[in-house]
Amino acid sequence: MDTIVCPMGGGATRLYSALTPPLSSSPLPPPAVTNLDPAFCQEQKGAPVCPAELLRQCEEALRGRAPRFHRKFTQLQDGGGAPSSSIRVMQWNILAQALGEGLDSFVQCPPEALSWSRRKYLILEEILTYRPHILCLQEVDHYYDTLQPVLAGLGYSSNFCPKPWSPCLDVEGNNGPDGCALFYDESRFEFLDSVNLQLSAMRIPTNQVAVVTMLRCRSSGRCVCVAVTHLKARSGWEWLRSAQGSDLLRQLQTLVQKHAHDSAGAQTLDIPLLICGDFNAIPTEEVYRRFAASPLGLDSAYKRLSEDGSTEPEYTTWKIRPTGECCATLDYIWYSRDTLRVDAVLDMPTEEQIGPNRLPSFSYPSDHLSLVCDFSFKEKE
Repeated sequence: MDTIVCPMGGGATRLYSALTPPLSSSPLPPPAVTNLDPAFCQEQKGAPVCPAELLRQCEEALRGRAPRFHRKFTQLQDGGGAPSSSIRVMQWNILAQALGEGLDSFVQCPPEALSWSRRKYLILEEILTYRPHILCLQEVDHYYDTLQPVLAGLGYSSNFCPKPWSPCLDVEGNNGPDGCALFYDESRFEFLDSVNLQLSAMRIPTNQVAVVTMLRCRSSGRCVCVAVTHLKARSGWEWLRSAQGSDLLRQLQTLVQKHAHDSAGAQTLDIPLLICGDFNAIPTEEVYRRFAASPLGLDSAYKRLSEDGSTEPEYTTWKIRPTGECCATLDYIWYSRDTLRVDAVLDMPTEEQIGPNRLPSFSYPSDHLSLVCDFSFKEKE
């Protein structure tokens, strides 16, 4: 399924709506990019960028800021995969710029900390620090002018799917609709297929989307199906999140079955799944239970941080809005437990590191924390 992507400037709500047909229509070409960040983007198209140099530029631009969170990986002793064969996956709701400065009302966060001129460096610094092979992002509203060209220079290919009715378009001076983006390292993966989904609830299209990409690992020849999504927010919509999750699981199963045959048409081994997202659902919600009990054999990677291996972190988001303080676990990396092994998990910053004003802040650009895990393929039996 294809999608329409039509980023625009402020005051474009009515125009964007008029130009945006359903997601199943033929796609428009991407807009011409004229406002790339000169500090990041090479003048020559396709010129490679040195990650270390780009990270140095970010750190130089952020000189004098509050110290960044220092997080450590917990290495898991459950397999013999070589570290060089690990696949690093990052899941992150980066906070749409229009929402951060407008509708989200982070009352304890200084306005200067929310400026794009600052946040773009913090976002890129986070990505460059961990250098994931697969990067799954939500609330992306600076795809064409920053993230896509910068990460393309680092060797990433990507797909982007905007929400059909993005709330960003209601904010004056917006940079277009927000949506989900999936990036992958071309040196590690060969592209096989990708589809942009508009999630449905009881066959009725909703405003939430997903990007699903089928990849083949160049070193092992093994395939993996990766999905990124962002389910409906707010309390009272638990039933809708559950229906959206069921729709995503159904469509993933269909896509995997489509590719689960060799060139001669014979059935092959199951293709592992990696499903990243801001589910806007705590672990007791029905949509979480649906994923945990799915016949696709999924498990949540971040449970591996707990002592018993069965408890999610205390929080993946921590913010203060006019309605009060929210400290909850809403973000997940799901994986196929029979075909993938979790080698390492990045820990969460402490309450002391996050600080009394919570997130976002001068130290961290989003109200959601990034999740980073190293996976490897289990040996075929």
